[in-house]
Amino acid sequence: MPTQAISFVNHLLTDLPDHEYKNLIKKCELTQLVYADVLIQRDDLIDYVYFPIDSIVSLVAPIEESRGMEVTMIGNEGMLGITLMLGVNTAPFSALVQKTGSAIRIDSPSFLNSLERSPALKNHLNRYLCVSFSQLVQAAICNRFHFVEERLARLLLMIRDRAHSASFYITQDLLAHMLGVRRVGVTKAALALQHKNLIGYSRGYVVIHDIEGLENEACACYRTDKETYDRMLNKVDSTLIAKY
Repeated sequence: MPTQAISFVNHLLTDLPDHEYKNLIKKCELTQLVYADVLIQRDDLIDYVYFPIDSIVSLVAPIEESRGMEVTMIGNEGMLGITLMLGVNTAPFSALVQKTGSAIRIDSPSFLNSLERSPALKNHLNRYLCVSFSQLVQAAICNRFHFVEERLARLLLMIRDRAHSASFYITQDLLAHMLGVRRVGVTKAALALQHKNLIGYSRGYVVIHDIEGLENEACACYRTDKETYDRMLNKVDSTLIAKY
């Protein structure tokens, strides 16, 4: 158990009633996630649940003759280990740290115990589970039907939202990995966005110059994902929380 107090912002937990939040946080510990580290491999047992704060984690599915492809990313809007709620204690995807930063974690038995004792947490995470399914379906549609430039714009906006910054570090190799394309495809798409003065990109550092313009270049999946999250989580009926 941690000896220090944990102060953080993860939106899945900060909306909990105060007493349920305090009971849960006592069982958690603060940890640092390091860029490019693999937190868990596909089919491994889930030992810990992670709630990112300012870190970002990518879930990666295997592809023949490649390292895999990102199916979704998790920042301080979400959690890693949601399948435990379905009684599944093995990871369906590998989890790769995309951005260095902090997270809190809780061991799986303690998480499941808290889930049974916290009606508000269970209700909120059930909603997040629905959001996760929706995002996976949207990602499959996006990867099948949309051009690399549109998908790159969407990806950069997603990173920006979770990093809470218009500038961040990410290599072309990792971008190619996340988009499921060759590096040359990322280079061409990034150059196209640069020529439109939407982004700057040099030696792995991305700066978004025009957020609204980049949103216009991104496929509709970006807006669809945000609307789904807002509908399912940000606009939760207050009576569900108040009664606890």
